Amino acid sequence: MRGRTARAAWILVSVAAALTLLSATGAHAEGRGDIRVTKTVVNGGNNVIIGTSARVTYPIAITIRDSSGVKGLTDISVFNKTNGYGFSDWVDTRCEKKSSTTSVCTASMTIAPAWLPDSVPGDVNSTAGVWQVNATVKAKDGDYWISDHIAEFKMKRASKLTTDAAPEPVAKGATLTVTGKLSRANWEDLKYHGYARQDVKLQFKKAGATAYSTVKTVKTGDTGQLSTNVTATAAGSWRWYFPGTTTTARVVSPGDAVALK
Repeated sequence: MRGRTARAAWILVSVAAALTLLSATGAHAEGRGDIRVTKTVVNGGNNVIIGTSARVTYPIAITIRDSSGVKGLTDISVFNKTNGYGFSDWVDTRCEKKSSTTSVCTASMTIAPAWLPDSVPGDVNSTAGVWQVNATVKAKDGDYWISDHIAEFKMKRASKLTTDAAPEPVAKGATLTVTGKLSRANWEDLKYHGYARQDVKLQFKKAGATAYSTVKTVKTGDTGQLSTNVTATAAGSWRWYFPGTTTTARVVSPGDAVALK
């Protein structure tokens, strides 16, 4: 029941958001008095990354200023900047008074992947990317401020990456084959699928060293598979690194240590 109720609310929000996006070419705000939002930080400045099972809760910290003092946050919504669809549930708000005129109100937003299939018209994966924040704030003297674009952030699909180097151990100067697979969360069926035609960096850390360095860049195949050959010159660990895209999270595979024989 909770998920169905949330999905209905998300669709209503996304319709309203779409109308707003159609009627305005940029950020729009209206209200009464001197109350203003001066700063907004989503998830501590980090991307919001959603997988296939774990519920994710993230904060939106909004700094509000008014000469009479801040009463609080009365409304907040988040959605994809391009298509207007969104699926976060606003579950809590806590305001911390910083001075007689300024408070930071932090809204807690939550997403359960189980809600996502059929939550929006079409493919819910199309909502990954750049999102925006709308909010309404209120002052103690009755002033209010409605803004449809106080911040942007990225809502991304979670990703996975594996590494396997063979043979182990390997003779110095022999060929070592490093394979792996890049996959990402599909919000429609709540499974991970191979991410095709993406550039992934092969990295190596020599035994005893503290940092990895990039050896080459390899493009994933049609099912997200990776495979390349290198010459074994030293013992150490091999891994793959995917820097991510606008819609998909960065990921680093565990290192696979290979000894020389």
